[in-house]
Amino acid sequence: MAALPETAAAGKTMADAWDYKGRPAVRAASGGWSSAAMILGVELNERLTTLGIAVNLVTYLTSTMHLGNAASANTVTNFLGTSFILCLLGGFVADTYLGRYLTIAIFTAVQAAGMTILTVSTAAPGLRPPACSDPTGASSSCVPPNGTQLGVLYLGLYLTALGTGGLKSSVSGFGSDQFDESDAGERKRMARFFSWFFFFISIGSLFAVTVLVYVQDKCGRRWGYGICVGAILLGLVVFLAGTARYRFKKLVGSPLTQIAAVTAAAWRKRKLPLPSDPAKLYDVDDAAAAGEDVKGKRKMPHSKQCRFLERAAIVEVEASAAGSRWAACTLTDVEEVKQVVRMLPTWATSIPFWTVYAQMTTFSVSQAQAMDRRLGPSFLIPAGSLTVFFVGSILLTVPVYDRLIVPLARRFTANPQGLSPLQRIFLGLLLSILAMLAAAITERSRLASAAAGATPSVFLLVPQFFLVGAGEAFTYIGQLDFFLRECPKGMKTMSTGLFLSTLALGFFLSSALVSLVHAATTSGGRRPWLADNLDDGRLDYFYWLLAAISAVNLLAFVAVAKGYVYKEKRLADAGVQLAADDVVVHA
Repeated sequence: MAALPETAAAGKTMADAWDYKGRPAVRAASGGWSSAAMILGVELNERLTTLGIAVNLVTYLTSTMHLGNAASANTVTNFLGTSFILCLLGGFVADTYLGRYLTIAIFTAVQAAGMTILTVSTAAPGLRPPACSDPTGASSSCVPPNGTQLGVLYLGLYLTALGTGGLKSSVSGFGSDQFDESDAGERKRMARFFSWFFFFISIGSLFAVTVLVYVQDKCGRRWGYGICVGAILLGLVVFLAGTARYRFKKLVGSPLTQIAAVTAAAWRKRKLPLPSDPAKLYDVDDAAAAGEDVKGKRKMPHSKQCRFLERAAIVEVEASAAGSRWAACTLTDVEEVKQVVRMLPTWATSIPFWTVYAQMTTFSVSQAQAMDRRLGPSFLIPAGSLTVFFVGSILLTVPVYDRLIVPLARRFTANPQGLSPLQRIFLGLLLSILAMLAAAITERSRLASAAAGATPSVFLLVPQFFLVGAGEAFTYIGQLDFFLRECPKGMKTMSTGLFLSTLALGFFLSSALVSLVHAATTSGGRRPWLADNLDDGRLDYFYWLLAAISAVNLLAFVAVAKGYVYKEKRLADAGVQLAADDVVVHA
């Protein structure tokens, strides 16, 4: 790695950034790479912890806690879903009350507390049921966990999820705060920061699915989780050590508040008639003339969709006197909320991808447990480490897309980025269907081999891991690019929330499907699809079901994408040119 560069322009203070004492930040003595590097360690530890728990948790829940396959899978997906949905809470707290620095520091400490409880729950014999001979925990001789044992386990898991969700929403934003977008040199360094940010995520993921999973299986969970506690605390100390050099930004408020204000005002004035001329509605020009802080917002052109929301911009005499944003909003505020509403169909149709993704940390790990994991005469691959092919696929797909697919796509699409964000999401959704088809075929073959008394090689699972990993590379980048590009300038922090909420809802959808399928297929004495012993179930049917749901969703996505008009084109048609700092371009 190249040496981390420093910022220049010694002695100059910044107009929009302050130091930890509330004084204008001195450009040469604050921010830059020396500050950003201390923040990157927090993200590395977050990825190490989350993935280190998720990819191998199902084996602990089945073999040690005797919960059964369906219940174990739901515990994993609920943990991951909660981690991501709490990012919305973390973002709201950071934008409205605490700021990003305090949010990261407090929630990192919460994450460390959760991991400590989780470590204790795996180390103390009284906090887990007695061991039994059945490695799947399906035998009637296996004692189920009692309420105290489950309570301590879930307390550790969900306290960790709270810490993860709280800090995850602020790490990338606080890192970018260390660079001044108005300075050309620092703007280039910010782009490099995001490359390093992805690199640290990848390093944390690789370490989690290889070294950490191996330590958990060979030395015990208490050592694996204990390493996470130590890493989190070390990262927190390093993060706090940089306090004197960080740049702090003024609280701007959460976009969720604006959405709530527009919705509440429109509902309260739902019986008022809309003026035929939108120019009669309250807008940023009127707000600026009245001495209100419009936060640098530019007037947006009027659109004809969702006109019922425009009632929020009707001025009432009483509301005008009160001066409350909950009583009267500007038409630009309304148009920004409309833009978020336009993105919701795309947002909704990308959720099922993450339901497919969830299977890589649950039932695919259970499949690996039931297959031949020997590598050479003595080494046994940990079941959770199969996700290394998943991570490797992501790291391979990104350069292949950049070096091969983009130049080829440019010839056909005339798009300098090769593929548009929606086209990349389409490819990700398509690959998720292929992954479930491969998973169903592999599981059917495994069942046939098991019936014949044979144990197939675990490497037969590589295609499904590889396809989902490649799909994530397209979907992840496509979604981030789409939400960053399309979110209004005044609501950019909303882009991360929209993206992370699709992950959360995808995991929760997985939990709901598992519960429904398990309940439906176990009634009436039938053979369950999701049996505790996979040889007694039909997991392949569940994979076929996910493939069918994903195919229907892909058709819905195509219909939505065909009708979507990008913000840049819509504004250009209205005669509005996007400002340079409002254009988001990803390599």
